[in-house]
Amino acid sequence: MQLTHEWDKTFPKSDRVEHQKVTFTNRYGITLAADLYRPKNDEGQHLPAIAISGPYGAVKEQSSGLYAQTLAERGYVTVAFDPSFTGESRGVTYGDNQEVRNLASPEIYTEDFSAAVDFLGLQPQVDREKIGAIGICGFGGFVLNAAAVDKRIKAVATTSMYNMSRVTANGYFDAMTKTERTETLEQLSQQRWADAEAGKFALSGMGLPESQDLTGEEPEFLSSYVDYYKTERGFHPRSINSNGSFTATNALSLMNMPIMTYIDEISPRPILLIAGEKAHSRYFTESAYQDAAEPKEMMILDDLVHVDLYDKVDLIPFDRMDAFFRENLK
Repeated sequence: MQLTHEWDKTFPKSDRVEHQKVTFTNRYGITLAADLYRPKNDEGQHLPAIAISGPYGAVKEQSSGLYAQTLAERGYVTVAFDPSFTGESRGVTYGDNQEVRNLASPEIYTEDFSAAVDFLGLQPQVDREKIGAIGICGFGGFVLNAAAVDKRIKAVATTSMYNMSRVTANGYFDAMTKTERTETLEQLSQQRWADAEAGKFALSGMGLPESQDLTGEEPEFLSSYVDYYKTERGFHPRSINSNGSFTATNALSLMNMPIMTYIDEISPRPILLIAGEKAHSRYFTESAYQDAAEPKEMMILDDLVHVDLYDKVDLIPFDRMDAFFRENLK
């Protein structure tokens, strides 16, 4: 793997933490690239740790890295990782040593969080009995899925959570009809023939529009995504949302394999769910809160939209997140 070692994040580097590029391997043999953040002068300590990823289609140089660095400033060892098939992380090879990229898998994305826990628990500065996890946007759903099965995750939080299997399978607000679902699956099935004949997986080409191409008639969430991913605010060349698209058949596994089926089994470990009042995705957080067992807490933040919780450090409730993990990772 060729990792960049210069600081190429979308946020400024803190002088209060140590930063290190690292790699680790998940249960499927896929090597993940990550950024490890540690409080300065942490030698000889056994600190709580947090694994972080998201948003869906983003990379560790964006929101997850910002969260990781900020929480490291508060005394945690944190790791922000690129999920499998994304950013600097590897995929799997096929054919003539071609590598699968820009692919989502609910099972593998869930496993990636557990692999990050493996990695953190092997660090000399980390108390492996004090490991939590955070998922942002689509990785909010995947982190809850991971926490349900991986009992080493002692506390879990989400911000601007998406349930990616639900929205892919049923559409926004579950508005997709059975006929529409069948038609979509027919198209995806035919695309598999095209990919098999070509010997490679085609990209969907359905990336975000450029900021100059917006008309002003778009829904708020689309213009907000463009404002983050396609401008200096959050653009990163390795981010799928900034500079590409997922594969054309990406929806297949998401449509067929629901995540968060066992969210109630996170209990008795605590859950903190955070969303903006005006976020189009708010209903995912509210549904997760309803399905989860105690102990659980939901924060709905006045006036905020989905993307506000990606990078607006004055609006992201880091004080509450810090208190939540400090209370529950002890």
